[in-house]
Parts: sequence; C-alpha cells; structure tokens
Amino acid sequence: MIGQEKSYKSIFLSIDWITILLYVILIIWGWFSVCGACYDYNNPDLFSWETNSGKQIVWGGTSLVLAAVLMLIEKRFYDTAAYVIYLAMMLLLLVTIFIAPDTKGSRSWLPIGSSVKIQPAEFAKFAVALALGKLMDKYGFSIRKTKDIGIAIALILTPMLLIIAQRETGSALVYCAFFLMLYREGMTGSLLFSGFACVLYFVVGMKFSEDYIVNMPVSIGEFTVLLLAMIFTVGMVWVYCRNLTAVKIISCICFGGTLIGMLFSIFVIPFDVCYIMLGLCVLMIGYIIGVALYTRMIRYGLIALFAIVSTSFFYITDSLFEHLDNHQRVRIEVLLGMKDDPRGAGYNVNQAKIAIGSGGLLGKGFLNGTQTKLRYVPEQHTDFIFCTVGEEEGFVGSAGVLIVYLLFIWRLIAVAERQTDTMGRVYGYCVLCIFLFHLFINVGMVLGLTPVIGIPLPFFSYGGSSLWGFTLLLFIFLRMDAERNLKRQ
Repeated sequence: MIGQEKSYKSIFLSIDWITILLYVILIIWGWFSVCGACYDYNNPDLFSWETNSGKQIVWGGTSLVLAAVLMLIEKRFYDTAAYVIYLAMMLLLLVTIFIAPDTKGSRSWLPIGSSVKIQPAEFAKFAVALALGKLMDKYGFSIRKTKDIGIAIALILTPMLLIIAQRETGSALVYCAFFLMLYREGMTGSLLFSGFACVLYFVVGMKFSEDYIVNMPVSIGEFTVLLLAMIFTVGMVWVYCRNLTAVKIISCICFGGTLIGMLFSIFVIPFDVCYIMLGLCVLMIGYIIGVALYTRMIRYGLIALFAIVSTSFFYITDSLFEHLDNHQRVRIEVLLGMKDDPRGAGYNVNQAKIAIGSGGLLGKGFLNGTQTKLRYVPEQHTDFIFCTVGEEEGFVGSAGVLIVYLLFIWRLIAVAERQTDTMGRVYGYCVLCIFLFHLFINVGMVLGLTPVIGIPLPFFSYGGSSLWGFTLLLFIFLRMDAERNLKRQ
C-alpha cells in the first residue's frame, strides 16, 4: 500500500501541469464564449440546465472527472488493448450507420435519453491514434516497407469510410491529419506532394473550367491541369531518378508537342489543344513504363502511376463533383469564388465575417454582441463559435485565443519530442495533428479561408462529444508522458 501510494504521488509530480493549465484556460474561455453565443434574454440564467451554457458546465465538469480517471490508468493497458479498442470503435461506427436517426441529413449521432446525443466519430480519433502507436512500435516496423505503410494507411482510411457512410464528410476529413504524423515518422514526401498536387488540380481545374484562352476553344482549367501534370512528372523523374536523358525526351514530347498544337490552333485551325495534351500524356506514361520495365526500377513505375492519376484526376473529380449534393457543390463553388451566394451557401461565412469585423479592436463586451444575440450566424455556438469571440472580445480577444492555442500546440510538440518510446511519440504527434487540423480548419472556415465542413473548435465549441473526445485524446497522452517521467525518477 505504501508503494502504491508513493507511485500515485510520483505520478502527480510527473504530470505536465503546463499543458493541463492551458487545457483549463481553454475550457473556461470556451464556456464564456458559449454563454455569449447562446444567451437568451427570456432565460438569463447562465447556469440552468435548460440553457446550453448550463449544459456546457456539466460537460466541462465531467471532462475534468474523465481526465482524472485517465491519469490513473497505466500506459501498459493502452499498449495491450490498443487493437481491441480500435476494433470496438470501428464496430460502433458501423452500427451507427444503421441505428442512428437522421439529423440534418447525417446519421452520426446516437441519442442517450431524451436530451443527450453522442457522436462516435469524435471518440474514434483516440482509438486510431492508439492503434497507429501500437503498430509503429512493433519490432521490425518500417514506414518505408510497402506492407507496413499499407497497414497504417488502412487503419486511417477505415474510420474515414465508415464516417462518410454516415454522411458526415467533415468529420471524416479530420482523419487526414494522421498523415502528417506519418510524414513526421519518415513517410516519403512524395505522398504528401501527390496529395498537394491533387488539391491543386481540383482547385485550378474547377475554378477556371468555364474560362477560355483568348481566341481559342481551350478551357484554362483543363489546359493548366494537364500542363501541371506534365511539369510535375518531369520534375519527379529528375528528382527521384536523376535521368537527364529521360527528362529531355519527356520534355520534348510533352512541351514541344503542346507548343506545336497551340501554334496550329492559333494560326491554322482553332481546336481544343487539350485533346493533343491528353495524347501526349499517354505517350509520356507509356515511355516511363517502358523505362521502368527496362531498368527494373520501381521508382519509374511509381512515377508512371502518379502521371496516370494526375492525368485522369481532373476528369474523375469533375464527374464526382456533379454527383455531390447540391448544397455541397454550392459551398465549394462559393469558396472557390465561382459563385456569390450571400443568402444561401455563403450566408454562414458572410455573417461570421460581419460579426468578427463588428467587434473592432476591443469587442462589444460580454453578452453585448448584436450579430450573435439576434442569431444572424447559424451554428454560432458550435462550428462558428470563433465569431462570438471576435464580436464580443474583438481583435485582442481573438488574438489572445489564438496565442493560447499556439502555446498549447507548442507544448504538445515539446512533450511528444521527449518521449523515449515509439508508441508515446507516435500517439503524441497524432494528438498534435488532430488539434492542429481542427484549429486551422475551424478558424479558416469562419474567416472564409477554408471550406465549411462542420468541425468544432477544440474546448470552445458547445457539446459533450467533442469535449470528451478531445479530453480522451489529450489525457491519455499526458498519462503516457507522466509514466515516462516516473521511470526516469
């Protein structure tokens, strides 16, 4: 008993209290923001269970209790049960598809009683992080091995697909943050570059699809995407293979052929040069595959695969875009500047900008926001909670919130870097990437810089599921870190 008491005392001394302090500050600050977003003059009692501010006190209090319980669970439990927890959460996500009621077109919320709902997608994050930590801590694991990286990607994609099946695309995209952790652990940068290239193809292709080159029946979007595919492919051949001869041949085929096609279209017969470019891309891919077979170097095969995806990506996504729900298409078009819809898809963002701008330097004061009190901003207590901060606390308050978040992120980096085992470090960076993704997308969404995908601001947005989910993520990591310090003592 004495030894156990001493152990718990040591754990208490080993806890990273700086991170916990930042956590508490964010929760308290978030509660005041929820009060501002949900204040009702007909029911001014901020502590009543009938109000969202009163319920948020309960969510915050239970989160602190959950945090205390998590600090008592030894790390070896998570190490042993990581895969079991993952499978259990995947099963819950699967069941949710069939039993969850339809909520605004989504089947992602499970009701508990008459007034409480939970979103399993928020809790699956820590399960994925634990499974990745367990996998990458295995003896002989190498992120450079096709089999190992394939398993890691499968662990990430499985919950994403299940959540998409719940028609909750925004929550599914959050899981892309785990790929940043994989890059930190040594995943080749070519995969991240490929992802960046696909995003660039989509944005450029969609935004300029209806614009045409002067005096030519050539879509600027389609032309630019195909040209970028050629440039990126040539660049990858040079960077990863250092084959100057291949670079010269591909360049002559692609850029020379494109130039001849452009000149013919301008001075002889106007036609869509993109047809020529597609043919040139096919020749380029065929040549690279031939080099791959001749040299038996897998790098050429991977570059050929990249070229195939690059060439076809725009046309595939264009087809898929047409099959999206109308509100999803309009949101993307508004974000890309293709449409101006201030009363429809762009209403939320437009009103959020007005709310933030009206706050000025110092804000209108606690509970004095007009945009929020008059409910001009939909979902202002959840996804758009940051606009309440901007209106009531102004630039100073908004900057203060972001500074606290940046300190929080910086602290997570420091704690993750000091882990002595792979599981602790991997799990720590998973936690870091999830928080960073939520912060970037949510704030960017309110400011009109990122798509409106409906994800909460950590510790600020109203709701028990997100608050408990973030608490689970954070305090499992802090318990791992505390145990590291305990061993060192």
